[in-house]
Amino acid sequence: MQPVLDPVALNRLKWRCRRGMLENDLLIERFFDRHGSCITPARADGLQALTELADNDLLDLLLARREPEGALDRPEVREVLALMRTPARLPA
Repeated sequence: MQPVLDPVALNRLKWRCRRGMLENDLLIERFFDRHGSCITPARADGLQALTELADNDLLDLLLARREPEGALDRPEVREVLALMRTPARLPA
């Protein structure tokens, strides 16, 4: 089992993930709500790589309009994308 980020590193990551596009912020916030307690350094690296994209490019990836290419096509990026793309469950 991989170690998870400590609370200080997790808060820094959340701050770096803030976006200018509301849609991206909502999807990223949902990711942290669901998976914030189990973000490993590898997942943090994948998320950091995604946040370096322009807002429209990030949204295209989050909505599966396109897939990662080139240097972005890495296992940790694909893992984070898969977690972010998982639809919310409706309450029973």
